[in-house]
Parts: sequence; C-alpha cells; structure tokens
Amino acid sequence: MSSRDAFVVMWLYSAVMLLALGVGGVLLRRAQGGLSLAPHERLGVALGAFCGAMIGAKLPFVLADWPGLLSGAAWFSDGKTILLGLAGGYLGVETAKWCLDIQTGTGDSFAVPVAATIAIGRLGCFVGGCCYGTPTDLPWGVVFPHADACPRHPTQLYEAAFHGVAAMLLAGALSRGLWRGHLIKAYIIAYAVYRFGSEFLRPEARFVGNLTAYQWASVVLALGFIWLWRHDARQLQRQTSGRSSAAL
Repeated sequence: MSSRDAFVVMWLYSAVMLLALGVGGVLLRRAQGGLSLAPHERLGVALGAFCGAMIGAKLPFVLADWPGLLSGAAWFSDGKTILLGLAGGYLGVETAKWCLDIQTGTGDSFAVPVAATIAIGRLGCFVGGCCYGTPTDLPWGVVFPHADACPRHPTQLYEAAFHGVAAMLLAGALSRGLWRGHLIKAYIIAYAVYRFGSEFLRPEARFVGNLTAYQWASVVLALGFIWLWRHDARQLQRQTSGRSSAAL
C-alpha cells in the first residue's frame, strides 16, 4: 500500500468512526430525553460509560504488555476489544450512578445507541483493514492489505450486520416495553454468544479447550450478565411486592 493509499484509508477510517460517535451521541440524547436526570447526572453517567468502555476495551492489551504497562506506553498502543469494552461501559455507568446516588434505571437508554455505534464502527474496521477473519474460498472473501494475498472472511461486516440487526430489534423491544430494565443485558449476552461463534472465523491464538481468549471471555460475560439479569429481576419483584403489601 502506497503512502497516499494509507492516508486515504486512515482518513476514511477516522471519518467512519466520527460518524459512529455522532450517530451514537444523537441516539443516546434522544433515548435519555425522558429520564428524570439532572444535567450533571447525565454528564456523569455519560462519562462513566465512556471511561469504563475505554478502560475495559484496552485493559487486556495493557496487561499483556508488562514493559509497556510499567512505562505507560501500553495505554497508547494499538489494540482494543469491543467485548470487554461493553462490560467496562456497563460497570462504568453503574459506578457513576453509585457515586452520584442515581436510582433511575439507565440501561435501556444505552442499548440502541451502543449497538448502532458499534455497527457503524465495524464498517470503519473494514475500511481500515483490521479485525479480519480466517482465509476462505467463499465468493465474498476479501483480500486485506495488512494480511496476505488470501481472501479472508470479512468478519467486520458480519459483526456490523449483527449489531445493526440488534439495534433494530432492541428498538422494537423498547417501543413495546419488552424486557424493561434488561435490554442492555440482553444485548451484551447476545453479543457474547455471537462472538463465541464468530471466533471460529478469526485468526486468534487458541488456548485451553482449543478456544480463544475471547471465547472464554464470552462465556464468562454471558454467564455473568445472565446472573445479573436474574438478580435484578428478583430485586424488582421484591420491591413490587413490598409496595403492593404497603398499599394493602
């Protein structure tokens, strides 16, 4: 790839990522319009989501680079993972709500904006030629300049399609009041299941059980958020029962 082509790719990648952030910001503003949050609470929750997602997405690569970790350079090197970024974003929001003593549920408002943002962002990965899959002889295989001359699975497009469809399904569930209070958990669980399967099409190192680190992380996250869903549902049921008893 010539320096001119590399510049064009970098510009397109940056443009797509900015578009993803812009779309996500607009959708989040609309989704949280009806929440009873003060301006400083909205800012705190948004900062918690952003910081948590950035730290979660970067943390595995930082911990894997001990010299870079000690020098601080590892935080500014390449490498991020959406899988742990989602978990970090969730934890960041919950931490911000705890610090600000916010009792209002905010998870549902993040589900559609996050899914739409990642869907567009994965198109940027496709343009940039990163996060590609294993070699394939399927007719839609793509030769990526940063890999080799073999056509490979465009796993970025597969994932963009997953998150795009997820955004539409989550929007439909939100409008119908389905899974109220649990949409972000449903989304993260669904993505963990998807990512476990899609890892078989990605050229990642295999570890215990011939599974990748992302697959093991997917199992842990899916089980963890299933537990959270059940815990929150039971807690809500107890609160509802308590209010009903008090009314009697």
